[in-house]
Amino acid sequence: MMTQVEQVDGRQHQPRAVGANVYLLTSFITTVAWFPLVMGMLSAGLGTLVVWVGFPLLTVAMMLIRGFARVERRLVYATLGYYIPDPYRPIPPGLFGWFKGRFFDPATWRDLLYMFILLPLSIFSFGWMVAFWAAGLGLFSLPIWYRWVDEGHVLFGSDRGFAYVVDSFDDTLLPAAVGVLVIAIALVTTRLLGVMHGKLARALLGPSKAMLLAAEAAHLQASRARGVDAAEAERRRIERDLHDGAQQRLVAVAMGLGRAKSKMDRDPEGAKALIDEAHADAKQAVAELRDLARGIYPAVLGDRGLDAALSSLAAKSPVPVEVQVEEGLSTDRRPPAAVESTAYFTVAEALTNIAKYANASQASVQVHREDNKVVVQITDNGVGGAETRRGGGLAGLADRAATIDGVLTVVSPIGGPTVIRADLPCEW
Repeated sequence: MMTQVEQVDGRQHQPRAVGANVYLLTSFITTVAWFPLVMGMLSAGLGTLVVWVGFPLLTVAMMLIRGFARVERRLVYATLGYYIPDPYRPIPPGLFGWFKGRFFDPATWRDLLYMFILLPLSIFSFGWMVAFWAAGLGLFSLPIWYRWVDEGHVLFGSDRGFAYVVDSFDDTLLPAAVGVLVIAIALVTTRLLGVMHGKLARALLGPSKAMLLAAEAAHLQASRARGVDAAEAERRRIERDLHDGAQQRLVAVAMGLGRAKSKMDRDPEGAKALIDEAHADAKQAVAELRDLARGIYPAVLGDRGLDAALSSLAAKSPVPVEVQVEEGLSTDRRPPAAVESTAYFTVAEALTNIAKYANASQASVQVHREDNKVVVQITDNGVGGAETRRGGGLAGLADRAATIDGVLTVVSPIGGPTVIRADLPCEW
C-alpha cells in the first residue's frame, strides 16, 4: 500500500533515447489518426450549430479533443518521463453545464492548439527519426548485406560526379564508420526532439500558471490549517501530561508537607516519614517535568545535532536500528531548529510504531540533503501494511511535517518492507 499525504509536482526526468524514439513513433501514428477525426467532427459541429444539430457534434468533438490530450499526457509520461496532471476545471451539474464546462474551459482549447502544433511537428520528427536511423543502420550493416545487392556492387553518389563504389569488404569499412556517426547523431537528436515534445506538452497540456498558483495557495492553506491542528493537539498533550503527571505530584508534595508540618511537634518520626515521601514525590515530579521538556525539544538535539539525537533514539529502540546522517547536518550546516525537531520526532514516532506493530528484526534511518530540503527516510523489514488513518500516529507525523510545508510519504506493501520518507524544506 502506498499513501502520499501530500502530492508535490510530478516526477520529471530527462527522456532517454529509447523512450524518445518510442514516443516519436507512437505520437506520429496517434496524431495522424486522431487529427482528421477531430477536425471533421469539429467542423461539422460548428457548421450545423445554427440548426442545433451542432451541439451534440461539438460535444463529441470536445470529448475527442480531451481524449487525445489524456492519451498524449500518459504517452509523454510513459516514454519521456514528464508527468503532466489533468488541468481541467470541475464540470458543472446538468446537461447544459456538462457541455458548457467543456466548451468554455481554456484547457480544452489549449489541447486543440497542441494538436494543431503537434501534427506538423510529429511529421517532421518522425521523418527525421526514420531518415537518420535508416541511414545509420543501413551504413553500419553494409559489411553484411552488400554481397547480395547488385552482385556486390554498391554505388554511393553518381556516375557523372563524385562516387564511392563498394565491391569488397574493405570498401565497406568507411561507410560503416559513417553509419556509427549517423547512429550517434540519431541518438542525440531524437533525444533532443523528445525533450522538445515533452516541454511543449507540459506547457500546453498541463495546468496554467493561474491554476498552479491556486493549487499552491490551497496547499499552503491546508498545510497551515493542519499545522494549527497539530500545534493545538501538542498543546493539549502537554496540558494533559502536566495535569496527570507533574501537577499531581506537586499537589501530593504540598499535601505531604502540610501533614508533616502538623505532626512535627507531636510525632516527629511520622513527620519525617511524610517529608521523605514528599521528597520522593518532588524528585519524581522533577523527572516528569524533564521528560516533558525533552518531549517538546530534546536537549541532546539542541546541543549536539541530529546525529547524536537520532543515535540516542536508536539506542533505546528494542529493534536494531542503523543510523546514517549526512556529514555536516550535525556540525557546520545544521538545518533550522524547526526542521531538526520535525526530523527528530518523525524518527521517534516511526521507531515507536516499528517496535509496536511492525514485527521487524532490522530498521534503518537515513538523513541527507537533497536540493533545498532535508530528506528523512526510515525503513524496516517488518510485515508492512502501514497506512495513514485520521488520528493515527502517521497522520500526526504528516501534520507535523505540514507545519513547515513538508511532505510525508509512506510505502508499505503487505509483507513489507515499509519505507517512511519525510521531505522537509530547508533554506541553507
